Amino acid sequence: MTTATQRRLEIPEPRHAKQTELHPELNRAHVRFVGLGKTYDGKQGPVAALHGIDLAIQRGEVFGIIGRSGAGKSSLIRTINRLEQPTSGRVLIDQVDIGEFDEDRLVALRRRIGMIFQHFNLMSAKTVWQNVELPLKVAGVPKEKRDQKVRELLELVGLQAKHKAYPAQLSGGQKQRVGIARALVHDPAILLCDEATSALDPETTQSILGLLREINQRLGLTIILITHEMAVIREICDRVVVLEHGRIVEQGPVWEVFGNPQHDVSKTLLAPLQHALPPELQSRLRAQPQSAEDAVVLRLQFTGAAGDEPDIAALFGALGGRVRLLQGGVERIQGHALGQLLLSVTGSSLTAEELQQRAGRWAQQVEVLGYVV
Repeated sequence: MTTATQRRLEIPEPRHAKQTELHPELNRAHVRFVGLGKTYDGKQGPVAALHGIDLAIQRGEVFGIIGRSGAGKSSLIRTINRLEQPTSGRVLIDQVDIGEFDEDRLVALRRRIGMIFQHFNLMSAKTVWQNVELPLKVAGVPKEKRDQKVRELLELVGLQAKHKAYPAQLSGGQKQRVGIARALVHDPAILLCDEATSALDPETTQSILGLLREINQRLGLTIILITHEMAVIREICDRVVVLEHGRIVEQGPVWEVFGNPQHDVSKTLLAPLQHALPPELQSRLRAQPQSAEDAVVLRLQFTGAAGDEPDIAALFGALGGRVRLLQGGVERIQGHALGQLLLSVTGSSLTAEELQQRAGRWAQQVEVLGYVV
C-alpha cells in the first residue's frame, strides 16, 4: 500500500502562493474552499446552491459535512473532483487551484480522489473482482499489477472469499465494501463519501464506518463524507460543518458541536440522539410546587467543556435529600464527556434555585424544569 507521505497529489506549486502567517493552518490544508459559490439554472431563474463557502480540511482527518436535504452538501463535495464547476470562488488541493486544470490534469486528479456512493454503483454483470479491477484496466495498468492490487484491496475490505460473486449475490454492506475497494484502486489521497451508509441498516452502518476509520488510520488518507445523520458524524468524524441553504451555519470539533450546538439546524439534527422529556413525566410537571413533598426536576447538560466524567456520587451528595435519576446518560466523544441527566430531588433543605446553583459545579448547563408529586 502507498504510505501517507507518498500520497500527496503530484501537481505543480501554485503560481500565487502567498503564505499567511496569521493562519498557518490554511497553508497546511489538504482541501480548501475559498469564497465558493454555486448557482444552477432553474425553470424560474438561477438557483443558488452554495454561498461564500470558506473552509479548510486538514490532511489525514475525517471531516463530516451535514445538513438537511437541499442544504448543498452534494454540490460542495462534488466540486473537490470538479464533477461540479463552481460559479465563483476557488477549490485548492495542496494549495493548488484546480479550477485552472485542463482535461488531462483533471483525469489525473480524479484518479487520486476516490469516491463511494449511497447506492454502490456496481456493474451487475461483473464479479466482485472485475468491478474492483475495472478502473485499473481502463487506466492501462498491466495485468500482474492489477491482480496484486485487487487482491490487496479485497483483503483490506474483507471480501477475499467473495471475489467470484456477482452484486446480486451480495448484501448491502458487502456491496459497499466492493465500492470502497474500487475507490481505493489508484491509491487516492482523498476519499469522498456521498451518503455512503444511508442505504444500510444500523448494524451494517457500524461495520462500514469501522472500515472507513481503519482505512483512514492505516493509509493516512483524508476522508470527507456528507450525511444527514448525526450518528454517523459522532461515530467517525474529527470535525464537522453544518450547512443550511448553501451556507455554513456552524463548524468545529465533533465533541464541541454535539455538546453545545449553537444553531437551530444543529439542534434539530441532534434531536433524534437526545432524550426528550417522557410524556408521562411531562403530563405531571407543574411550574410551581403543590406541596412541600413535591420533587424538583432538574435537567443537567454536560457539554464536554470540563473533559472528565461527572462525579455522580459527589453530585447527589451535594444536592441533599433523595435524588433519583429519571433518565439520561453520559458518553465520551474525542475524550470529552457529553450527555444529559434528568434528576428529581425530594426532601432537600435547598431551594430549587440553590439546587440549580449547586448542580452547576458539575454540569455546564442546569435547568429547573418544574415540580412533580
